[in-house]
Amino acid sequence: MALSAQKEESRREDILNEFRASFFSMNRLASFPWTFIENELQSNESSEFISELLKQTCLHPLCGKFPPSVRFRRLFLTELIKRQEAAGCDPLDELYDALAEVLGVEETPGCYKSYFLPNGDAVSLLESIALISQGTTGLVTWEAALYLAEWALENQQVFAGRSVLELGSGVGLTGVTICRSCKPLRFVFSDCHAAVLQKLRENVRVNGLGGETSPAVSVEELDWTAATEEQIRGIGADTVVAADVVYDPDVAGSLVKLLLKILSCSPAQLQPEIYICSTVRNPETYGGFKLQLEAAGLGHEVMTGPAGAVFPYNRLAPLELIKVFRVQGG
Repeated sequence: MALSAQKEESRREDILNEFRASFFSMNRLASFPWTFIENELQSNESSEFISELLKQTCLHPLCGKFPPSVRFRRLFLTELIKRQEAAGCDPLDELYDALAEVLGVEETPGCYKSYFLPNGDAVSLLESIALISQGTTGLVTWEAALYLAEWALENQQVFAGRSVLELGSGVGLTGVTICRSCKPLRFVFSDCHAAVLQKLRENVRVNGLGGETSPAVSVEELDWTAATEEQIRGIGADTVVAADVVYDPDVAGSLVKLLLKILSCSPAQLQPEIYICSTVRNPETYGGFKLQLEAAGLGHEVMTGPAGAVFPYNRLAPLELIKVFRVQGG
């Protein structure tokens, strides 16, 4: 009996953590484990679990500091109320109070998404609510960035004690995760869009990077078509990473030329390790990128993906991580 109760308590804890992670990353509401709540409410006829759930979501201190969007919180609370009322439980004042707080509040163009690391710390990022904003897709976190961040957590030796350059950093999820968990010596976030760079600098600051306890961090404008050998040598990267940067044939062509330049700026015995993670939305475009790599004398190896699930995202998305290198004699 004691063992069964212990397993049930552990299951409740896992569900609460799943709700917390999904809520703060603004995951699709349909993906939340609502069935558990329905079963819990029907078997206990109590709102105790809902109360605990509120403490892990809308009433969590992180929500006060880095709140998800107003609309998302409103939809989440409405869904909770619907489930509770369907189970015939007594009304829970704090649930209706939480909804009252977000009703009538004006939506803003940006909101925070937070992603919990294995040690319990959160990476909080200011993102755009719209997928395409100010002419760029770089103001939101995409699946490939989450996939690459999970891979980095499992392969910390690739980054520990090294100078790391991230291409197309976007809002900074992958880079912040590496800085907070993988002990790089130096980390250079980079992008070329002014609005992205502004938000990126803010997110680096919000996550406390650049202080005495973190690696040397900088945010740099890097135009792939105009980057000079002097600029690349100045960065001096041992490891290069990029996520969701192969979405357009022209962009892919510029990336291949930049990778070739990065490798050309390093002596043969000190070639940087290069990892590119992509969501394969258009197989023709992605295949074209690989053909351009080959034509430039660059080979690639598909890496095994992360074994553990750390962040909530669509795991059915066609994601691939490759390691890019100069072919011998190329």
